[in-house]
Amino acid sequence: MADAIVSVPASARPGEVVEIRALVRHPMETGFRHTQTGERIPRNIITQFECSYLGAEVFRATLHPSITANPMLVFALRATFSGRIEFRWSGDNGFSVTESATISVA
Repeated sequence: MADAIVSVPASARPGEVVEIRALVRHPMETGFRHTQTGERIPRNIITQFECSYLGAEVFRATLHPSITANPMLVFALRATFSGRIEFRWSGDNGFSVTESATISVA
C-alpha cells in the first residue's frame, strides 16, 4: 500500500514563489534483479508524477527504473490565487495515488 505526503505552505503573498514537496511511499522494483533461485523480480515502478494548480498542470515528471524507492520531488510554484493543488502518481500494475492540498493567497 502506498501513501503520499505533500508539503505546501498554508499561505503565500500574491506572486510569491513557494516550495512544494511531494513524496509517495512505494517499494520500487527495477525489474533487473533476480531472486536467489534466478527468477526475475517483475518491474514495479512509479512512471509518472503530475501536479496541477487550480486545474492547470504546473509540473510533470516521467520516472524510470533507476529512481529511488519512496521518491520525493521538490519544485517551485508561483502562488497567484487561493486554491487547490492536486498531486497524482501513477505506475506499473495499475498503481495510482492522488493527494491534494490548499493554499491561501492574500
